[in-house]
Amino acid sequence: MATGNILALVGGQGMLGRMVRRVAPIPDGIVSLARSELDITDREQVLRHMAALRPQVIVNCAGFTKVDECEVEEELARRVNGLGPGFLAEAAREIGATLVHISSDYVFDGKAGRPYREEDPTGPGSAYGRSKLLGEQAVQTSGLEKYFILRTSWLYGPDGNNFVEMVLPLARERDELRIVADQIGSPTYTRDLARGIFQLLKTAAAGAGKQPSIYGLYHFANTGRCSWFEFAREIVRLAAQNGMELKVRSVAPIRTEEYPRPAPRPAYSVLSTEKYRRVTGADIPTWQESLKEYLQESRSKDF
Repeated sequence: MATGNILALVGGQGMLGRMVRRVAPIPDGIVSLARSELDITDREQVLRHMAALRPQVIVNCAGFTKVDECEVEEELARRVNGLGPGFLAEAAREIGATLVHISSDYVFDGKAGRPYREEDPTGPGSAYGRSKLLGEQAVQTSGLEKYFILRTSWLYGPDGNNFVEMVLPLARERDELRIVADQIGSPTYTRDLARGIFQLLKTAAAGAGKQPSIYGLYHFANTGRCSWFEFAREIVRLAAQNGMELKVRSVAPIRTEEYPRPAPRPAYSVLSTEKYRRVTGADIPTWQESLKEYLQESRSKDF
């Protein structure tokens, strides 16, 4: 982003949106738009608002992310996660902006035996996953050329409901935690994803006018893999190491069937980040490194 450029941050009050604002190289150039200020399911409002603002970049962090609620309110999920990104892409095309849209590992069926690549077939098994895939397709078929779709997984960070912030209170209250051990993925710290967004934008700006274009679909997650059980066990270990007072004495593995949820979860949703690393030349921290950093900062309230 060059000095003076405007970045329209849609969903700026959410967990990822707040982090994007924190790590932005030019924070004064960000116009943060909450849901009350911009309804992305309203096409005319989106087109009118973006035409008036004329940002150089639109980052879409908005979404209906309550996976189980999406099973009950699939039409709402379809409008927010599916149609909304298409309206933003249309607006970006009309004003010559770049769109960054955040998608999910839930677009896959979870049956792979290796990390998913961008070109692998999709097959969502939940309403949430179907709505996120629809959003990807809406952007890809909009006629917009300058876009990044970033699929991510197991996102956590300050200012939001997530697995880390669920485990910590339970670890203070209970002697034992029972956590699903047969779902495998890659936890991702919002700070790393936010930095990844700006790294892609920086790389695109540096390569403007060169061929081939770097725009398109990418996977971004912290490197490595674990189960929810292994993730919880590491959260507890690091929290204790950082001096947090915990009651928990053991973390026990359970099967998915022992903790039924309305929406099916992918059994395996590790994302290959090889394309992102090759194109940008940037490294991505391991999930253990980033979790340690997050808990240390949470302890010091350094946000």
